[in-house]
Amino acid sequence: MKMTNMMAAAFAAWMLASPAAAGLLDDAWLMGTTNKDPLTYKPGEEMVFTVTPRGLDGSVPADAYFLEWKRSDDYGKVEQGKVPFTGEPFVYKTSLDKAGFVRLEVYVVDRNGRRYAKKFTGDATTPEGRKAMNAFERRKKAVFFDGGAGVDIGSLSTHEEPKDFDAFWAGQYKRLDLVPVKADRIEIKCANPKARLYAVRIDCAGLRPVTGYLSVPKAVDEGLTFPCRLETHGYNGDRCNHGTPSWARDNEIVLNMNAHGLKLVEFGATDADTKALRWEVRSHDCTYAFDAKQNEDPEVAYFNGMVLRVKRGLQYLKTLKGWNGKDLLASGGSQGGLQTIWAAACGEGVTQAESGVTWCCDMYNNNVRRDRKISSDGWYIPWTESMGYYDAANFAKRIPKTCRTIITRAGLGDYCCPPMGLAKLYNNIPGNKQINWVQGSEHGYVPPAYEGRDFVRNAQ
Repeated sequence: MKMTNMMAAAFAAWMLASPAAAGLLDDAWLMGTTNKDPLTYKPGEEMVFTVTPRGLDGSVPADAYFLEWKRSDDYGKVEQGKVPFTGEPFVYKTSLDKAGFVRLEVYVVDRNGRRYAKKFTGDATTPEGRKAMNAFERRKKAVFFDGGAGVDIGSLSTHEEPKDFDAFWAGQYKRLDLVPVKADRIEIKCANPKARLYAVRIDCAGLRPVTGYLSVPKAVDEGLTFPCRLETHGYNGDRCNHGTPSWARDNEIVLNMNAHGLKLVEFGATDADTKALRWEVRSHDCTYAFDAKQNEDPEVAYFNGMVLRVKRGLQYLKTLKGWNGKDLLASGGSQGGLQTIWAAACGEGVTQAESGVTWCCDMYNNNVRRDRKISSDGWYIPWTESMGYYDAANFAKRIPKTCRTIITRAGLGDYCCPPMGLAKLYNNIPGNKQINWVQGSEHGYVPPAYEGRDFVRNAQ
């Protein structure tokens, strides 16, 4: 009996120290701050990161978990290590001797080095609980911090652009001039009684038309006018889909266009059409836009048709009854953010561009980063000289000051769209601009709000 009690006590102690301790980390996250504004360091100046656990449900058992950390920078230097996770702040000091960014990644791991994966602890038997569980399943499960700090970032400049950049695009836009702005549209059901929804198809230069969904406030029928907005999509791989919306805003005219000019169901698209397009957009077994061979010729690069469709979408909006004739907006995130920069710079008079986590900034150096295995998620298009014609940072130089350009989010832990590229994008915009830097933010993740997370820059 005595032995049994001893065994039970030992088992209980093991359970307490086990990484499986229920709930301890399932609401936890790591909050990262620096000893000063993270965008203001000078070469060689000491950076002090403090990573503080938040949301712990109890005290951390001794030796159950560890913080695995990795420090890297834009030039390839890497340091890494592991310390016990006690629930107390982790302080890390480093520096960088030239303009660029330092990245610090910190993950909670178990004794075997496995990253902790959160578990859903809510009640999934109710509609609210199922909704919460579905939201949970879409989130990253690790307990982590991924952020950084920059040195002398205002001095960062891009790789030399093509010498005939403007002449090239003048020639491409002439192709568009040969195609009249002509559209077909089919009205569809809208749940907002104050707006109308349409499926639209707009003639365009290139292989495919502009397609998407147009929403128009019904007040246009009464003579009222509104701003027009072009909404663009993020990268969706081979899915090539554009679901029919059911709701529309009634305070703007909005064209929500897909990146491919795909055939919509309202115009007779079938599953066979969608499957065929998935194969059509691939090249040399690469998902669209990633084929270096195709990209050697800037006129056949996949992005060529996308730029022309963006410009045509804006041209179409300006023909619509109900536009107020002055407010022309563009917005999107990631690949949509890239298209938003194209929209602002393509000469159609965009007055406000809202580009989030902008993809394909400083594409040359993104490729160098990948080749040298510098911190990244690898989601970079292989470099060819032709890609200089499509780089968001090069287009940024052509954005007029009449356009208010807002980089709505630039993550200091986003290495799909690295901070160095976002800084160069911002530096290249002539003026009337804003960038919202977010500490601890990856491409698809934003930590809860806290003091020391958000840093905004403005310039006129």
